[in-house]
Amino acid sequence: MTLTVQPHRESVGLKTGQLYLDGQWGPGSGGETWTHRHPATGEAIGEFAIATAGDVDAAVAAARKAFESGTWSNARAGVRIKLLHRYAELLREHAEELRALQALDNSVPLSFSSNIYATGVEAAADVFDHHAGWVDKLGGQTLPPYQGGDHLAMTFREPIGVVAAILPWNAPFLLYAQKIAPALAAGCTVVLKPSEYCTFTVLRMVELLVEAGLPAGTLNVVTGPGDPVGETLINHRDIDKVSFTGSRAVGKRIVEASAGTLKRVSLELGGKSPALVFADAPNVGLAAATTIGAVTMGLSGQACVANTRALVQREVYDEFIAAAQGMAAAVTYGDPFDPGVMSCPLINEKQLERVLGFIETGKKEARLVSGGERPGGDLENGNFVTPTIFADVENSSTIAQEEIFGPVLAVVPFDTEEEAVRLANDTEYGLGASVFSADAQRAFRVSRKLRAGTIGVNGFQIEPHLPFGGFKQSGLGREGGDSSIEAYTELKSVYMPLTDEMM
Repeated sequence: MTLTVQPHRESVGLKTGQLYLDGQWGPGSGGETWTHRHPATGEAIGEFAIATAGDVDAAVAAARKAFESGTWSNARAGVRIKLLHRYAELLREHAEELRALQALDNSVPLSFSSNIYATGVEAAADVFDHHAGWVDKLGGQTLPPYQGGDHLAMTFREPIGVVAAILPWNAPFLLYAQKIAPALAAGCTVVLKPSEYCTFTVLRMVELLVEAGLPAGTLNVVTGPGDPVGETLINHRDIDKVSFTGSRAVGKRIVEASAGTLKRVSLELGGKSPALVFADAPNVGLAAATTIGAVTMGLSGQACVANTRALVQREVYDEFIAAAQGMAAAVTYGDPFDPGVMSCPLINEKQLERVLGFIETGKKEARLVSGGERPGGDLENGNFVTPTIFADVENSSTIAQEEIFGPVLAVVPFDTEEEAVRLANDTEYGLGASVFSADAQRAFRVSRKLRAGTIGVNGFQIEPHLPFGGFKQSGLGREGGDSSIEAYTELKSVYMPLTDEMM
């Protein structure tokens, strides 16, 4: 029987998506809607409004009015702290409902979002808790006079203003939190645009934020595709900062659009992250399982930080490939609500065709070890691709350099530590990397040499209090920790004389 998720849709109680402008939910002014189709089945899941340019203007105007009024931006630290903590608890209370909505949006299986921190609701709640702790610590400095008479030299941190937060579809909980939590903690107001491929989950999270007591106009939501909604937003003259996670191409477009008004920009873009597996790795099989798991399980490689290049020392090269093959063969697909399902399909047909095209290119460039096919039967209407492993890959090849964003692993051999570092850094990206070695000195030495924003040693994790972002063309700025909240503030210097004597 062909796979269907309609029974789950009914049990979750999916609502028709609307815009949220100045404290009110309503349809778009143009009357157009987007129909979201489930990536595992092709079924129509639900509709939501496509915002017009006028709707975006209204959202930005509401955010500007709220910011200038000071209802949130000038609210006492205790007020903001309590609301953010209250919201974190609401996220935890509604975790099961939110995971089900995500499964209807992007088909990430419940087995994954329930157990893998970075794709779960707990991560989002922790991010809000963490940033709530920064609200009463956004201090400046009082500095001794450098010249002249008796005076004070001071600095203050103030909210940057109206923020456009633009989300991708693949990890709505964490990525929503990494933008909204620091913006609100700093006192900014926000216009939020979720991905058209993962909207219903985000709308429900916004409903819970309203329930927590966020004042009207502080957060506004415009839905729809990048053109026209995202384009209108990034070009808007009354936006002070754009925070975006997504493709490198769109990131470059945002930088260009920001030039007219010198908007502040934070970008978390793509990656072609390497896993460096040395012969002295504590467990080569576990290194292989960790690497291929990140590429095939859960998001099916649709994660910018996934280690899609495996650089493996020749002494353990065959062992690594054999273990990766075994792990790949065990990956299961299908109904995301089935506890036995481990991975999801590609998000849409366009991405399916793109990944299949890269696989065909890979067959000409390297040795296909396994996968690279579309499963049939009950899954024939879904955007599924079986876990794909290429061996004997040249690091200069297309499949080793381009971000495929699918379940494709390129395995590259190396001989020496110096060669491994050179190969790892030989990419336009620099988002993440992993180092597998039992030699602590080597692991630390190599980590320091890698040109990437987050390095995992014998594993990989994202923490809410650590900055996350990329070197080179993997982005600008960081999300997480104190660097994240500073990115939503402006630093102001104030001079104040203490006598009537002129300097």
